[in-house]
Amino acid sequence: MSEQSTDLRETVRRRYAAAAMKVAEGSTACCGPEPVEVDENFGSGLYATDERATLPAEAVAASLGCGNPTVVAELREGERVLDLGSGGGIDVLLSARRVGPTGKAYGLDMTEEMLALALANARKAGATSVEFLKGTIEAIPLPANTIDVVISNCVINLSVDKPAVFAETFRVLRPGGRIGVSDVVADDALTPEQRAERGDYVSCIAGALSFAEYRAGLEAAGFSGIDITPTHPVANGMHSAIIRATKPADSDMTSEAHSSESACCGVNACCTPSETTANPALTVTEAKSASGCGCQS
Repeated sequence: MSEQSTDLRETVRRRYAAAAMKVAEGSTACCGPEPVEVDENFGSGLYATDERATLPAEAVAASLGCGNPTVVAELREGERVLDLGSGGGIDVLLSARRVGPTGKAYGLDMTEEMLALALANARKAGATSVEFLKGTIEAIPLPANTIDVVISNCVINLSVDKPAVFAETFRVLRPGGRIGVSDVVADDALTPEQRAERGDYVSCIAGALSFAEYRAGLEAAGFSGIDITPTHPVANGMHSAIIRATKPADSDMTSEAHSSESACCGVNACCTPSETTANPALTVTEAKSASGCGCQS
């Protein structure tokens, strides 16, 4: 990872760590936490009132997304769902209710403070079929072909390596699995420089892909049935959008190929408890030794 990418990721981490701390500190006040300050295009106001009313106040206050992916994904009883960049846990908790006790909702986040907040919110909500994982969305710490639905709420635009996010999402989805994502997308006519003029990286603007770039990225990862529908503007030429796509039902071999190509040192999900080798004939240690490297970023 380049120095610039490392700096951007750290800037994003600090911003969301600060947001989590603000909510946690506010929870001790007499009137509960105030929502993190965002404009009307982002945040908990994009969820229905009855949905917000069923959740801990801290989960609602920490919402910083640009949509409601739990509705976009049309979750069903018994499904296993993964939320990329789960933050304070609002979408994981809503997902857990939709998939019921026979399903499972995972949340993945790289920020310790957000994970602590999400765990506290899960306890307050009495949610049992949820699990929060620490890691980055570019190296998902879950095995291949194990997730029915991947959701995300205005987080993929913050990634410094979006092709890796798409490849990893494809890897963990079972054949026939799907994504239902809310994200910021730019008009195709806008250059990266013009996007940056409309807002910075941590505000979910400068790092947004264009419609064509988003589609091309999903196609390169192997997805089909791609649909990108804008919902509301968030800046001039920038939109909150619903992104849907499917992992083809006959993609077992395709998934293995993508896993192998995107593996670090022949190992998927490097430096996590869920490391697996791209070549099943080798152990993790053997794969790393054969490639002459250990953990890489």
